Amino acid sequence: MSGRLAGRRVALGLSGSIAAYKAAELARRLIGEGATVRAVMTEGATKFIAPLTLETLTGQPVYTAMFDQPRAWEMEHISWARWADAILVAPATANVLAKLAHGLSDDPLSTLCLARESKIPLLVAPAMNTQMWLALPTQRNVETLRSDGVTVIEPGSGDLACREEGPGRLADLPAILDALIAALEPERDLRGRKILVTAGPTRESLDAARVITNPSTGKMGFALAAAAARRGAEVTLVAGPTHLMTPPGVARFDVVSAEEMWQETQGRWGDQDAVLFAAAVSDFRPVRPSATKTKKEAASLSVALEPTVDIAAAVGSARGSAGRPLLVGFAAESDDLERHAREKAEAKGFDLIVANVIGRPDTGFASDTTEALLLRRGGEPEPLGLMAKTELAERILDHVTEALGGPPPL
Repeated sequence: MSGRLAGRRVALGLSGSIAAYKAAELARRLIGEGATVRAVMTEGATKFIAPLTLETLTGQPVYTAMFDQPRAWEMEHISWARWADAILVAPATANVLAKLAHGLSDDPLSTLCLARESKIPLLVAPAMNTQMWLALPTQRNVETLRSDGVTVIEPGSGDLACREEGPGRLADLPAILDALIAALEPERDLRGRKILVTAGPTRESLDAARVITNPSTGKMGFALAAAAARRGAEVTLVAGPTHLMTPPGVARFDVVSAEEMWQETQGRWGDQDAVLFAAAVSDFRPVRPSATKTKKEAASLSVALEPTVDIAAAVGSARGSAGRPLLVGFAAESDDLERHAREKAEAKGFDLIVANVIGRPDTGFASDTTEALLLRRGGEPEPLGLMAKTELAERILDHVTEALGGPPPL
């Protein structure tokens, strides 16, 4: 099976959080990336999701009790710790974090983690009430785990099952996958390279309450940033408004408007090896936005617009014939992909352009999958079928790596 985790063996630990129900989808995604998954559950986890569910999804036995008669006369907490290429605990409760930080081992999960060899990556994705997450003992335990080399995947913030709001939500599943893949150290063919990625939409204010924007979610740009970081690059991400979490190892700068994105990009692109323009930048903005909310009955039905800065074209023009940095652009098209993409690449000086099909539910804005056509300067078109944006990111970076000639000389 192909995928970013092809051939990898992952022990997926579940503890007693309501977020345990998300482990079924997480297991499915891990398997979709090519991993073999075995689930290890605390007693609390079994109250939220049945072991049979994980056993059915993974096609593997589920380890739930330390003192059951062992399968094939093996002690699972030892044999499974030797079997796994990585241990991922998602969700990890405050109780489990405390056990792992202090070396306690009184259930299958904590015992498995303690029995692992130090070279085996251990990752934890906390999920709990906000005050439990922010409590000093929990934060001390988290710092202890980090100092011990454990990867802590920061929880997200938002509405919680306890009907409170704040940090404590289980991290988004793509972020968990990215962290696991990074921990398993794939080929680092971009080590020593500097890559700048723009991602997401921009918003242009009409008044204090209304904006002009587009449906971009930033998924493609964030997938590129995550993949480039995994491959060893020093990645800078300039992101428009999006709910996506920062990929591990990426320096992120948040912006709102096209002008703000230009200001963050303008001073950074010159010392990069490659710039990937994945953001959907607004082409126009209101000439005179109102600083206050315009009342409906007083609003005009026409708005004067002016062009925003064309960031990609500005960088392409300033670079000229220098050849560096390598410039990669995107074209979201509903028809005649190659012609429109070639025209855009020529106008903006791109070395590689990715033409995305839009207008279908399974491809384009907000979708996890896309269909694309890759066009290199002076090269033949490379049509790609429907694939995950994470996979497309790898294909794009393959071309970037080839164009850059691999890592720079040491």
